[in-house]
Amino acid sequence: MAEFVIALTVLALIQGFVVKAYQIPSASMEQTLETGDRILVNRLDSSIERGDVVVFEHGDTWDTTHKSPSDNPLINAARFVGSVVGFGPSTRAYTVKRVIATGGETVSCCDDQGRITIDGVGLDEDYLGSNFGWDPGTNDCSGTAVSMRCLPEIVVPEGSLFVLGDNRTNSADSAVSCRGRVGTEECARFVRESQVVGPVIARFWPPSHIGGIPR
Repeated sequence: MAEFVIALTVLALIQGFVVKAYQIPSASMEQTLETGDRILVNRLDSSIERGDVVVFEHGDTWDTTHKSPSDNPLINAARFVGSVVGFGPSTRAYTVKRVIATGGETVSCCDDQGRITIDGVGLDEDYLGSNFGWDPGTNDCSGTAVSMRCLPEIVVPEGSLFVLGDNRTNSADSAVSCRGRVGTEECARFVRESQVVGPVIARFWPPSHIGGIPR
C-alpha cells in the first residue's frame, strides 16, 4: 500500500509540475492531432511562440476559470481529487489549439493568396487539415460573396493569444464569431497567457501516431 501511495504521489508531482498527458477529444486539430490521440505537454516551458500547439485551461467558457459545480456530489468530489493529483476528472476544462498571434500583433484574412496575415505579412500554414473556400474574384473578401475564410482586423491584447484549430472548418476557436467578416470588428475571443498549461511536445498514443508536432 505504501508503495502505491508513493507511486501515486510521484505521478501527481510529475503531471502537476513537469509533463502532463492529455487525450484529444475532437477533430478540431486534424490532421496534426486526431480524435483519441494522447499527447504530452511540457509544463516547464512558458515561452509560447507563434506556431506552437498549446493546451490551455478554462471553465464552462474561455473567460471562466472552473466548470460549474455538478448536482452530483460524487462528481464534484472526483473532479476535486483529479485536480489535486493531476489526472482523471477535473474542475477545469482543457482545450488544444495552435497559436497564430501573440499580444500586440494584428491578425487579418486574407491576402491575395487567401492566407492569414500577421501585421500585414502572409502566414504559410502547411499543417492545415482543412480550410474554407477561396476563389479570387468570386469567393474572396472583396465581393458580395465573402468567403468564410475572411477575418476583420483583430488586434491581440497584450498578455493574450489568438489561437485557431488546424481543421479550420470544424474548430470553435478565437475566430469562430469572426468568420466571413471584413473591416474592423470586436468579435474575437482570446486565451490569456496565464491559462496556458504548456506547449504540446509529442504524441505518444496510438503507436502509429507517435512523434513530434509539426509547426
